[in-house]
Amino acid sequence: MQILIAFIVGAAIGLAIHFVVPDRGTRGIAVGPIVGAAAAGLVWLLLTWAGVGIDTPWPWLSTLVAPLVTWPVLAVMSSLRVKGDARRKAELKLL
Repeated sequence: MQILIAFIVGAAIGLAIHFVVPDRGTRGIAVGPIVGAAAAGLVWLLLTWAGVGIDTPWPWLSTLVAPLVTWPVLAVMSSLRVKGDARRKAELKLL
């Protein structure tokens, strides 16, 4: 049941990262929270399967650290979208 805490915290961190990474208009607002929640939940799950109990600080710390992978994911997605849009505009001669 505690994995829900990981999902909620991961989604909140992912949402915050969504607003910090530039070009947020090139991606949906749900992408950041989904990536953050998935990362936090996955790490929590793997630690639980590895036998790390919730009475240790590691699952709780991982819930705060794992969603930080959202930053590079969103940065790459935005960059690819901006470059793709520019390439498509050039192909259509809209520049």
